[in-house]
Amino acid sequence: MNEIVTFLMDIKPVLGGALCLIGAVLAIIGTIGVLRFPDFYTRLHASSITDTAAVTVAIVGMMLLAPSWLVAFKLVAVWLFLFLTGPTAAHALANAAHTAGLEPLIGRQGSDDDEGDF
Repeated sequence: MNEIVTFLMDIKPVLGGALCLIGAVLAIIGTIGVLRFPDFYTRLHASSITDTAAVTVAIVGMMLLAPSWLVAFKLVAVWLFLFLTGPTAAHALANAAHTAGLEPLIGRQGSDDDEGDF
């Protein structure tokens, strides 16, 4: 039993660091999506989805690296705040853009000379 506890204590920093790195990679992927997608709505979708996923994975990693339960509890509070306000803010932005008359791009994007190529 003591060996299992020692193994878990040894693997915890490695797993926490790996999860923080995965969260950072997810955030970078979301940034690339924001820069490459064609209109406001798809950019907003890319940023809100990857923001929530990246924050969740990174905070779980930080919880594994936390020195005490108090720090882990504070990280859960931060995660809960971001998990509730991120999608709400994205919805409010999309609603405001739609109300202002911003239309999404519909259909195939690109030049007109390659209409037959799919």
